[in-house]
Amino acid sequence: MNEPKKPQRAGTSPKGEADAKQEQKGERLQKIMATAGLGSRRALERQIKNGEIRVNNEVARIGQTASAGDRISFDGREWSVVDTQRPQRNLVYNKPTGEVTTRSDPQGRPTVFDTLPAIRGARWIAVGRLDINTSGLLLMTTDGELAHAMMHPSNKVDREYACRIFGEVDAEKLANLKSGVMLDDGMAHFSDIQPAGGEEGNRWFHVTLLEGRNREVRRLWASQDLTVSRLKRVRYGAVFLPKRLRMGDWAELTEADHKVLREDVGLGPLPVHLGLKSEKGQRQSDRRKRHKKAGARKKPTRYKNVDRR
Repeated sequence: MNEPKKPQRAGTSPKGEADAKQEQKGERLQKIMATAGLGSRRALERQIKNGEIRVNNEVARIGQTASAGDRISFDGREWSVVDTQRPQRNLVYNKPTGEVTTRSDPQGRPTVFDTLPAIRGARWIAVGRLDINTSGLLLMTTDGELAHAMMHPSNKVDREYACRIFGEVDAEKLANLKSGVMLDDGMAHFSDIQPAGGEEGNRWFHVTLLEGRNREVRRLWASQDLTVSRLKRVRYGAVFLPKRLRMGDWAELTEADHKVLREDVGLGPLPVHLGLKSEKGQRQSDRRKRHKKAGARKKPTRYKNVDRR
């Protein structure tokens, strides 16, 4: 005689119990750190192997998970793991020439991060780089997983540039640039080249690349004895530079745009439920709360956000 099955408690199921156990275990350390923009998962795994990352003052190990309340030490800084449902943010920034794509510059030059809005519990990550003499689209995101996926060569996310070329451009040179030429760091080519006006000897072209090697557009044209006199990125994957966005201004993308970007590189919906909060940022937040209680007045922060799309 079969024994009657014990009724399940409301709101529980074998699958729910498995999810609860997984939640108690936390998430893999490299996943939490990659999503916070501290590096790619592969690079972080190497640093874990090398003993460069600590959790709760103990050297981390491969496969280790972390949960809310744990403290992570890395590269001379500390973070706390926190529960978070905060949506990721994404900006399109129209970079002027003269700015460098770095957080700080020893020479004191302006950087692309100088005028971006301040955020708590995250940091802006530039998807790809533009050299100091190149202007145009820079995608900024707080989603570290998305940033690394869009920049990884295996995903072949295309980048489109508008370039003004000084010199005589003939059909043979264009054919060479599309079929491939040998550069110092290997073969390279444009996946597409489209004329875009101008006068003979000083013409505009729109070119597309499926990778982002250093100064690759300029070096490709130079291989044909041609000079790029102006260079501007106008598209990165599905993101276009808005026509009305002025130099030095930024525009914020929607959550729907973020979803499309993740789907394009095969990431799917954002699964992360844990994030990192800088210990320094937490101390600053605590000081602000104390000042507020004491009646201290804080001047409002002004941002230059001009979204004219």
